[in-house]
Amino acid sequence: MMKCGGTSEVKPADQKIQDIADAVRSQVEEKAGKKYDSFQAKAYTTQVVAGTNYFIKIQVSDEDHVHVRVHRGLPHTGGALEVHGLQESKSHHDPIEYF
Repeated sequence: MMKCGGTSEVKPADQKIQDIADAVRSQVEEKAGKKYDSFQAKAYTTQVVAGTNYFIKIQVSDEDHVHVRVHRGLPHTGGALEVHGLQESKSHHDPIEYF
């Protein structure tokens, strides 16, 4: 059971999460200052706030991953997706944690 304000359990990424990753790819590449050859969502966790935070593990090369925090606003605010955090140089084994 998720604790109030806490993050959900980590789940494998599905098409919905890949669509979110694809939608914010340019924001992530801008923050990182580089273009990625690959951008495959692998796993995620969520946190309900005034909207939803998505913490997504994204594979960007054979060995390299990034962790991205994406905020989706509430519907009455337009529900826009915005990158609120980026952690680089992650591996497949690094756990997704709040940041």
